[in-house]
Amino acid sequence: MQVTPIATLPQRLAARGVKVVPGLLLCLAIAAVATIIGRLVPIVGSAIPAVVIGVLVAVVRRPSGRAAPGVAYAGKFVLQCAVVLLGVQLSLKSIVEVGAQSFPVMLSSLAVCLLAAWLIGRALRIDRGIRTLIGVGTGICGASAIAAVAPIVRAKSHDISYAISTIFLFNLLAVVVFPPIGHALGMTPEAFGLFAGTAVNDTSSVVAAASVFSSAALGFAVVVKLVRTLMIIPISVTLAVVEGRRSGDGARLTPMRVFALIPWFLFGFIIMAGIASTGVFSPDVTSALTDVSVFLVATALAGIGLSTDLRAIRAAGLRPLLLGGILSALVGLTTLGTMLLTGHL
Repeated sequence: MQVTPIATLPQRLAARGVKVVPGLLLCLAIAAVATIIGRLVPIVGSAIPAVVIGVLVAVVRRPSGRAAPGVAYAGKFVLQCAVVLLGVQLSLKSIVEVGAQSFPVMLSSLAVCLLAAWLIGRALRIDRGIRTLIGVGTGICGASAIAAVAPIVRAKSHDISYAISTIFLFNLLAVVVFPPIGHALGMTPEAFGLFAGTAVNDTSSVVAAASVFSSAALGFAVVVKLVRTLMIIPISVTLAVVEGRRSGDGARLTPMRVFALIPWFLFGFIIMAGIASTGVFSPDVTSALTDVSVFLVATALAGIGLSTDLRAIRAAGLRPLLLGGILSALVGLTTLGTMLLTGHL
């Protein structure tokens, strides 16, 4: 029974490759232009131009038909591969150290975000489903957290769309606003990595903001972000228990389902860091792989920009947008406050 799928795997992979080529080539072209802009204007980097060019193209005409699969592929899988490659800059020891340093800051911002989502969301009379999605999306890791939690709380499709659109808007804003804040406060690359990795919710925006600030901040920010991503597990389990008690037949999480909540690229990142810890990569190889990862980030962000649906963002309405803005500001301020109290700022 299992022989046929295995036998046809090469053909299916080839067909999938052909399907994503048109859109992926478009994203690669935008990334190349963004890279040139980043080299001409180093302070801008390649991340922001890639997003901006992608959005501008989407405003004129969003890619559809043959280009759509490749654009989606770039915005998700290519970004995940870029994160895996970023592991060459770090050792397993540094990952453990960064996780320990970031935990108090991350935990305080998450607690404030979830509590505020519940209180402010109720005050604004926002539906329980959408305020839950915006809360976990802002507090943990954007669309990934929303996708993980949505089936547990049985969110409606339009709630998911509203939440992702709202989160995405503030992701883009964070890429532009956070690096100047970091420079104004005189942050070190490590401090900004902690700030961005904790206060920015989506992986793509964390990578983009850190890339704009400095290449040295990038690896640190990704580690903080990936440690923060693990909070999907306890939050999902807690919500499943709450939903179960509320409805009497809520979603049940098996150990395998809990394991499945952990993004695959987290394992890839750790494996790459483990290989780097052995010293097998020379400085030249590490530098080359880092450059590749930065280019892949630009490619992914071009895909995300091309996927922007401004009508969906407008359709989210003012109250969810207001909640998303308030939560994003609270997470940023809580992060800075906790960093100050713990001596990281």
